[in-house]
Amino acid sequence: MTNIAIHIAGGMSTLFSMLPLATMAATGRDTTMISIDGEAQGTTYHIRYFDPQNRNFKHSIDSILGEFDKCLSLYQPDSELSVFNRTSRHTFRSPWFYEVLNKSKEIYETTGGAFDPTIMPLWEAYGFGIKKNVNPENVNVDSLLQLVGFKQIEFDQKEIRTKPGVKLDFNGIAQGYSVDILGAFLKSRHIHRFMIEIGGEVVCSGIKNGGKAWVTGIENPLKPNAFAATVQLTNRAMTTAGNYHNHITRNGITYNHIINPRTGAMEQTELLSVTVFAKDAITADGYDTAFFVMGLEATKTFVKNRKDIDVYMLYTNEEEQLMSFASDGIKDLIQEK
Repeated sequence: MTNIAIHIAGGMSTLFSMLPLATMAATGRDTTMISIDGEAQGTTYHIRYFDPQNRNFKHSIDSILGEFDKCLSLYQPDSELSVFNRTSRHTFRSPWFYEVLNKSKEIYETTGGAFDPTIMPLWEAYGFGIKKNVNPENVNVDSLLQLVGFKQIEFDQKEIRTKPGVKLDFNGIAQGYSVDILGAFLKSRHIHRFMIEIGGEVVCSGIKNGGKAWVTGIENPLKPNAFAATVQLTNRAMTTAGNYHNHITRNGITYNHIINPRTGAMEQTELLSVTVFAKDAITADGYDTAFFVMGLEATKTFVKNRKDIDVYMLYTNEEEQLMSFASDGIKDLIQEK
C-alpha cells in the first residue's frame, strides 16, 4: 500500500495520490483547530490539530519529512536506503531505517512472506520502476527470485547487510511510519487531539470539538472522486492499498501491480482495495500490502484471529458488482455510501 505507489507485494504505501481522501472539518466553540497542508513524498499531506497555545508547526513538520526522505526515499540517490541498495551494506545514520526493517520482519513472518520489501528487483523487472519499456512476459522470474526473500537480510540496531543484487523497497510501509513519526512529534508538544494524513495514510488521536470522532473517507474504486464509505476514528490509524490506479499495458495486455513475492508472479485478485486499521500506521501500512497478496478469504481468516487489526475490503463478485467486507472490530464505525 500506500500515497504509496502500491507496491503490492512489496507494499503499498502510497507515493502517488491514489489512496483515500480524508474529511477533516471541525465544529465547536472550544479550542481552535489548526490546519496545515503541504507536499511531501510525491504526494500531499493534511494535518489538523487542537492546540490551546495556537502554535503552527508547519516548519518543523516539513523539516521532519525532509529528514525522513534522507533516510528512506528511493528517489533521493544519497538517502540511506539508496546507498544500501547500491552497496548491500550500510551503517545506520538515523533510527528510522532500523525501525522499518524490524516492523517489516515482523509482518513478513506473521504473513508467511506475503509482505516482503526485498521485492524491488521483481518490481523493476516488470516495468513498475524507472525502466518502463519492458515486456512482463520476458521476466526471468526464477533468476530474480534468487534476489528476493527477507531472510537474505541480516541486520541489528547498527547496520544492515545482504548479498549483492538484493534491494529494498519500503514504499509499502514507510509512508505509514512517517505518519506515526509526525504523531509522536505532536504528542511531544503536548498535543493529543489531531488527525494526520499523508497520501491517504491516516492516524487520529483524541476527538474533535463537541466530543466528535474524526471522520475519514474510503475511496470508491469504481467511481473516481467518490467515497465508498466513511469511518469514525479515535486513537487509531488507517491505511489503504488499492490496485485500481496502478497498472501497465504492454502489447495490448494490461498488467496490475500485484506481485506475489513468494512466487515472483503478477497475480489477479478480486480485491480492489484493502483498508487496514491498527494502533499505528506503520502496522496498518505493512498489512494492507500483505492482505492484497493473501487475497480475500485468507485475509478474513487472518484478521479473525487478530484483535489488534481490523480490515475493510472492497472487491468484485462474479457479476462484477462491488462488494464489501468489514471485520467485527470496525463494522460499527463504518457508514457505507
